[in-house]
Amino acid sequence: MTEAAAIARSSGPVTQARLVVDLQRLGVLPGMALLVHTSLSRIGWVCGGARTVIESLLQAVGPDGTIIMPAQSSELSDPSGWCDPPVPETWWETIRATMPPYDPHLTPTRGMGQIAEVFRTWSGVQRSAHPQVSFTALGPLAADILATQPLEDPFGIRSPLAALSSHNAQVLMIGTGWDTCTALHLAERLAEPDGPRFQDGTCITADGERRWIRISLPETKTERFTPFGARLDGNALLRHGHIGSAASRLFPLTPAIRMAVQDWSRQEQSPQSDQ
Repeated sequence: MTEAAAIARSSGPVTQARLVVDLQRLGVLPGMALLVHTSLSRIGWVCGGARTVIESLLQAVGPDGTIIMPAQSSELSDPSGWCDPPVPETWWETIRATMPPYDPHLTPTRGMGQIAEVFRTWSGVQRSAHPQVSFTALGPLAADILATQPLEDPFGIRSPLAALSSHNAQVLMIGTGWDTCTALHLAERLAEPDGPRFQDGTCITADGERRWIRISLPETKTERFTPFGARLDGNALLRHGHIGSAASRLFPLTPAIRMAVQDWSRQEQSPQSDQ
């Protein structure tokens, strides 16, 4: 959505004071650990843009709260798998040989939106070590949440998502759809701990040197997220409201993950129809 479209759909400037009230009405409380997914354009025309949204979130959770956002950098992957857009096969080896290694301070996010990218550069924000699917966090729990993220199991039982679950985190979706709900990747790993994997590559710094490495990652089935989310939308766990003009959701991570694991485990155990 363009800025002109955001202006057209707004009844007036969306201010920090209004955003804080909207967050409080939805159920955001001081001291919360909050995994945030946001679409700035859906909120409307925000006076101060992404900075104002971040300051509103920090004000709503207060100094004892922790804000966490996905900070994925999908370009740090094997170019043979790129499809949006693809690159010519004749480029692949050059890309592998010259791709800059992951740097938690310098590597930008990709496809995560303006708010996640501005938050990445915010004073005091920490970032996890995974080159492709890192998280950023600010607050008292940041270091503990980001402490471990295994290279070949970034969403599993030793991931930031699992740490968020142990801290009774809430998930806040501001104008975003279920297909982008990163939290549900934890449910995938718990439902199918030995599920299929795929081969990828990435670039890291090891022993002070740039290295291109091959890695094995769990496959994801994000097509399941929207049907499950539609069921969760009708559950008492989830609160609906608006942040600015953006339809928004707030729900506790752990019981939502438990529900998804139950659903997807049953689906995996059900006999498949003959082809």
